[in-house]
Amino acid sequence: MTLADLRRDYTLAGLTEVDAGDDPFALFRRWFDQAVAARLPEPNAFTLATCTPDGKPSARTVLLKHLDDRGFTFFTNYLSRKGREMAGNPFVAVVFLWDELERQVRVEGRAERVSAKESDDYFRVRPLGSRLGAWASPQSEVIPDRAFLERQQAEMAAKMGDDPPRPPHWGGYRVIPEVVEFWQGRPSRLHDRIRFTRTPAGWKKERLAP
Repeated sequence: MTLADLRRDYTLAGLTEVDAGDDPFALFRRWFDQAVAARLPEPNAFTLATCTPDGKPSARTVLLKHLDDRGFTFFTNYLSRKGREMAGNPFVAVVFLWDELERQVRVEGRAERVSAKESDDYFRVRPLGSRLGAWASPQSEVIPDRAFLERQQAEMAAKMGDDPPRPPHWGGYRVIPEVVEFWQGRPSRLHDRIRFTRTPAGWKKERLAP
């Protein structure tokens, strides 16, 4: 079998304009709940693409930790590569892929830091190891070896005990969408694509060719 032979037809569902409704957040919540109900692995995982001010992109997988009508929230180290890139260029792109449901959601918008209270509230409910890890790991920096991280973690545990505060370099970002596109796989590659674009008058809905 060659790469050219790797293909499948998509037959599970369709997406009409009526089904899509007029609110992309409502449709996203419905699709997300269905992904959770289907017990997909890490349904809240999404690819986050950032870009430097001079146009060099990078992408990685992060986890959605909060959703409301303002946008999609995730948490990370502000000094990481993605944090530095968002500081210089706040425009980002997001992709959720729920392959088992033959669905994809694309988001384009701006990333901004959430409030300190929102970051504090989420940090407090993280597992202890993850809270200590936020102090121990100089994310995206070159380190000598794995043992360095383990020493750092042990030092943070000895220093901070079981209630470490949130590091000043760690917190949340909210992606505020300007465009949200819903993709549903269909037979013969005639997929359904419904795009919502934010306008001063509200969300504009359009169908795109696959």
